[in-house]
Formats: sequence, structure tokens, C-alpha cells
Amino acid sequence: MNSTVTEASVSFIAEVVLKRSGLILSADKGYLVESRINPVARKEGFASIEALVAAMRARPDEKLMWAVTDALTTNETFFFRDKTPFDQFRDEVLPALKGRSTLRVWCAACSTGQEPYSLAMLMEEVKGTYPGMKLDICASDISERVLEKAQAGLYSKFEVQRGLPITHLVKYFEPAEDAFRVKPALRQSIRWRPFNLLDDPRVLGRFDVVFCRNVLIYFDPPTKQKVLERIASVTAPDGFLFLGAAETVMGVTDAFKAIPAKRGLYGRDAGVRKAA
Repeated sequence: MNSTVTEASVSFIAEVVLKRSGLILSADKGYLVESRINPVARKEGFASIEALVAAMRARPDEKLMWAVTDALTTNETFFFRDKTPFDQFRDEVLPALKGRSTLRVWCAACSTGQEPYSLAMLMEEVKGTYPGMKLDICASDISERVLEKAQAGLYSKFEVQRGLPITHLVKYFEPAEDAFRVKPALRQSIRWRPFNLLDDPRVLGRFDVVFCRNVLIYFDPPTKQKVLERIASVTAPDGFLFLGAAETVMGVTDAFKAIPAKRGLYGRDAGVRKAA
């Protein structure tokens, strides 16, 4: 297969991806387009990416457009990624919201599921401290492909070695040939939903805590603002938002405020309060 991609084709693909996901694909990402779209072109029966792009230009096909978009979305994740947000959830957020009988958490852009499973395991570990609290996790992603993997809960030896304590592997997973599968009770405790962050999240319900980490970095400022304000619309007045270490709400929106000395943790009314 011819793997040469012209700048015009990269620009066209970037426009397709931006319109459907909000993801900014810079002009210097030709190598990324080649590596990720070549398999799509091959699967769809095209001789090259150029042939694929020509077909999309001639006759827009939403299914094909979404296949291209899906291939270019970033799905890097691992269990208990960055650790600090999970420590903050346990030590700051849970005590602050301990009066709730049900704690609703939204893992936005959950990718292949390691984040929501990490939260579910964490809650299992501390449930004795919060005997009257039930954790309700809604995990969403734009890609139905990664959601299928997440819901299956099947991870390779390499994947379970990334951030997962051995005690948790033994307690919450079972061997499955050359891989490990999350035990049924934990898998079934999470609700999985296909969802595009450019859409209205009110269809998902209202949440006490939202994890939307390492997503905003791929959006332009107007899209960041729109996404954050839509998240705010479904976050409880005393709720919390977790962002990635390289992300911030500062200069983007006043819907959330940084919680002092808690990097990456934000609150709806955090300008006048502190986490417990």
C-alpha cells in the first residue's frame, strides 16, 4: 500500500476529525495519519490513504468519516494513572461528600476502561469507611471500539502491569488464557455509554464528581470552554472535577475554580471552600 500522504489530504482528514470530535490535528501530524489511517484504508478496501480521501471527498460517508475519527483519537491510559487524582478522590473528595447515599461519578473519555475500574477498586477498598455510600460510575467515550474493550474487561499481561498493584490483580481479576479479566461483579458495577463531549451531557444525568483527564489538551480554546461549561451544567453545586496535570480551567471558564494546593482538582464553588 502506498503510504505517502499529501498535506492536502492531512488537512482534509484534520477537518473531518475536528468537526466530529473537536480534536485538533496539526499539520505536522502526517506520520500519525499514515500510521493510524493506513489500517482503516486497507480494511475499507482502498489502495492508499489518498484513495480513501478521494472517496470521502467525492461521496461523504458518515460511517467512513467516523472510522477515520475513531482511529485518530488518543486512547493512552493505564490503571491508577498518575496516582495523585486517586489519592485526592480517596482523601479529599470522599470525606467532603460523605453524606450522600449514592455518589455519582462520570468518567468522561474513559478509553479502554482502566480509570473507571481503578475507581471501582478504590471504592471497594474503602467501603468499610463509607458503609452507607454506593458508588455509581458512568463511563463514556466517543469510540465504541474502545468501549467494547472496556466493557469486556480483558487486559493483557502488559496492561495489568501498568499501575495495578499485585494485590488488586489477585483480588479483582481472574486469569483468562494469556490475559486477565476483571471479575464480573466489578465489570457490572459500571455503566458504559458512547458519548461525544461535543454533545449535551444532560442525557447522562447529574454527577457529584467528573473525571475528564488528558482530553482538553487536544481541543482549541472555544471547544475547551464549551466542554467545561457543559460538564458544569451536570455537576452538583458542591461537586468536583478532575483534570489532567497539564490542563487547567484558568483563562477558559469560571464554571469551576481550582482548589488550593490540590493540583488538578476543581470545584463548582471551590473559590470559597476547600476539600475536606
